[in-house]
Amino acid sequence: MLNTTEIFERIYSGFIGKAIGVRLGAPVEPTIWSYDRIRGTYGEVTEYLRDFKNFAADDDTNGPVYFIRALRDYGLGATAEDVGKTWLNYAAEEHGMYWWGGFGNSTEHTAYQNLRAGIPAPQSGSIAQNGTTVAEQIGGQIFIDSWGWIHPGEPEKAADASARAASVAHDGEGLNGARFCAAAIAQAFVAKSIEEIIETGLSTIPASSLYARVARAVLAFHKDNPGDWRACRDMLTAEWGYDRYPGVCHIIPNAGVVFMALIYGQGDLPRTAEIATMAGWDTDCNAGNAGAIVGTFQQVQPGWDKYRKPINDFVVASGVTGTINVVDIPSFARELTVLALRLQGKEPPALWVEDFERRGVRFDFDAPGATHAFRTEPFNQIAVKASNERHTDDARGSLEILLDRLERGQGGRIFWKPFYRRADFDDERYRPMFTPLADDGQTVRFKLWLDPWNGDGHLRVAPYVRRAMTGTIEETGAWHVPSSEGWQDYEFTIPDGKSEAIDEIGILVEYFGRLKFLGRLFLSEFSVSGEGRTVIDPAKEVLEWGGITRFTWNRGHWSLQQGRIHAHTASDADAWTGNAYLRDVSVNTDLRPLSGASHLVVARAQGTSRFYAGGFQNGEAVILAENHGTTILARAPFKAEYGRDYQVNLTVTGDRLALSIDGSLVLEAEDQTFGYGMAGLRMASAGRMSIGRLEIVEL
Repeated sequence: MLNTTEIFERIYSGFIGKAIGVRLGAPVEPTIWSYDRIRGTYGEVTEYLRDFKNFAADDDTNGPVYFIRALRDYGLGATAEDVGKTWLNYAAEEHGMYWWGGFGNSTEHTAYQNLRAGIPAPQSGSIAQNGTTVAEQIGGQIFIDSWGWIHPGEPEKAADASARAASVAHDGEGLNGARFCAAAIAQAFVAKSIEEIIETGLSTIPASSLYARVARAVLAFHKDNPGDWRACRDMLTAEWGYDRYPGVCHIIPNAGVVFMALIYGQGDLPRTAEIATMAGWDTDCNAGNAGAIVGTFQQVQPGWDKYRKPINDFVVASGVTGTINVVDIPSFARELTVLALRLQGKEPPALWVEDFERRGVRFDFDAPGATHAFRTEPFNQIAVKASNERHTDDARGSLEILLDRLERGQGGRIFWKPFYRRADFDDERYRPMFTPLADDGQTVRFKLWLDPWNGDGHLRVAPYVRRAMTGTIEETGAWHVPSSEGWQDYEFTIPDGKSEAIDEIGILVEYFGRLKFLGRLFLSEFSVSGEGRTVIDPAKEVLEWGGITRFTWNRGHWSLQQGRIHAHTASDADAWTGNAYLRDVSVNTDLRPLSGASHLVVARAQGTSRFYAGGFQNGEAVILAENHGTTILARAPFKAEYGRDYQVNLTVTGDRLALSIDGSLVLEAEDQTFGYGMAGLRMASAGRMSIGRLEIVEL
């Protein structure tokens, strides 16, 4: 029986493997890069083909992060229809999340439009609805890894859950791919060999299926040619190639590559991902699927380092929830472990349950080799790595910070980023949107322990934050020499930023001794917690990735005009900001209706289709709940004037909602549907509005 630590560490390793495969394969995706061109250009792939600043958003990682949220929103027994609602709720239409390649061309785009039209899953992804060509593309298997991870050692359950999830957009061989990959991941928790994993996965699909037949063809070829994967690739081209299967990216040829990478990689993650990348076709998808399986099986190894270190425990998603888009891999693995334990009828650790819907972050460095995306500046004399040499009573690891031969007056920064800007990335794919994970007024805590090797004791540190728009560094405590006798506690409150977000939290280091300093700092138990306050002055924000900094958005046109946010839509349109797990809040804004019938302020938004809103609609003041359909909770006549500024406040405390306009309470209501979520702005129908200062205060 797997214990909690084993489940957690294998999920963590599996997600690292997925991320490595996606990043390795992404630069040579199909259309332009053929198998022959990859071979002629790169030969043997043994390292990343392109440097990257940070992990760019990708549909292969979006799906595992977001679709599993069906179990949060609809319970552990979530149905295919519930997963379909999850697709609608967390995807911004035609940007981010999926490949928006057109109805009837992109399977995901087609399924999304079906769902929007009221066609529920699994009909939304069925062959009857969309035809075989659309239903059997590769997406059936590339989004399902999390369904395997939450069923450790239970391949049949993983296969069934993944088929329900995949049926939102896929059918036929697409569902066989989902079943195999999820079952293989589930078996990887307990398997003794890669062959066992493959056979277990195949046992969950019909032996007569094309998916099983391409697998058997690869396994038979490997038995006769165990040392020549390229000969196997030639066999796939001749007998299972793209020319035999219609559509943009059919699952069957790519399934052949996944099986080839698994069997020829023989349980070694780097080699498995390299083969899947060199083989061409859908390189990031195939390397990602194979990497997730083998990563779960092998667990993190020193031989992964050249691929693992650039990932740095961090991937980006591109759904509508800005704080969820900043994915800390150890924290996400902990979330999946909570779901896995609950599905087994077990009680997760109490602190992990608290983390599950935490307002803030907690980094314990317990995952093997975890860095939680901490980084340094400059890079040449300060470096970080995971360590279990020194740890607190409440953690199994810490972050080791090497300070290498600092001269007098030299120093730098060690920090974590709660917010990202467009300039932090060198890839436009699957445009992400970000909201800061830390806000003014919250409390930062961590521990430090100095281990000096050389120098004369004049190393000093100070906590700090950096402002995202101006780059201003604010010291949040006095400079001092850290303790070399044991752990020393640090705590500070993030100061008022005068309407400017922060994008770094960390420590400044300076050395003022005569001798060169060589030594280490250890950092442990880093957290950001407590109630915060967000103030957005549109004059200090900029346009990035089609939206406005600090906001995510769905539909409509969002711009900055004359120091204000300008919203314009021909249908409905939304923009959100604030943490995903805000609970009791007061959302206040300067709102100016310009045309149309709907101008609203939003609280506890859990996506595009689940939220509370209050403001002006159809000649009334309203408080409403949107839950894949609109319920008016309270209403009163109120004719808003175009061009006039109103102070609109929506306050949610417990089950009580209150709407105030220009300081006067207008409406009250009670509802228990949503316990947490983002704040935001909404127009439910065609129109325009202008927004000035927006303030979110936690109560």
